[in-house]
Amino acid sequence: MDTLQGRISAFQTLGTLEGPGIRFVVFFQGCPLRCAYCHNPETWDVQGGTVYTVEEVIAKAMRCRPYFGDTGGITLSGGEPLLQSAFAAALLREAGEQGIHTAICTAGTADLESARRVLAHTDLVIADLKFTADEDYARYCGGKLDRVLDFLHLTEKMGLPLWIRQVIVPTINDTPAQVAALREMAGQFSNLEKIELLPFRKLCLEKYDNLKIPFPLREIPEADEKILAPLQKILEERG
Repeated sequence: MDTLQGRISAFQTLGTLEGPGIRFVVFFQGCPLRCAYCHNPETWDVQGGTVYTVEEVIAKAMRCRPYFGDTGGITLSGGEPLLQSAFAAALLREAGEQGIHTAICTAGTADLESARRVLAHTDLVIADLKFTADEDYARYCGGKLDRVLDFLHLTEKMGLPLWIRQVIVPTINDTPAQVAALREMAGQFSNLEKIELLPFRKLCLEKYDNLKIPFPLREIPEADEKILAPLQKILEERG
């Protein structure tokens, strides 16, 4: 088994939101973005977390296998798993050899060759398409939309099932026009299986306070079902 090492922030043993079925979720350490609504600021530092080998992570996942069985699997999240592409690829390769369904949750910000190595061993891609305007990516994430779209085109070229997610933040990206733009942009990918709208929440405030990092959206209200329900209907409309 591969003894390559990687930095891990945390594990979730019974995840239900990061792919189909019950998931063993591996939160990778390190992220190149600084999203204004990030829930995991503790994962930003590339030198943080705990060092594990592929063998050690797989051993943890296998202990949970009776729970996820044939319908669940292992999901790499973060942070940004593509930032440690060699370790992520080795981990997913070993999981696949054990017959475990594999998924990644990613912002799609890595260079394409690094991403390709990981995607070669990935059964499902769950991608954050955070905004549909480049200026919003720059302002609220410090990223570039074109780079994400290039990554999504790569998943299409490789024929991988794709879920696209977007966090809805009141006053920032919660208008019908913005969600219609998301529907149009995501709809260009033939491998798209679904689009998910996630509500902006502030459960992370304690983390920011403990880390002494200012939370830029502290005064923004959380998103509730009254906001999400009509936006979800827009996604369900045809072109």
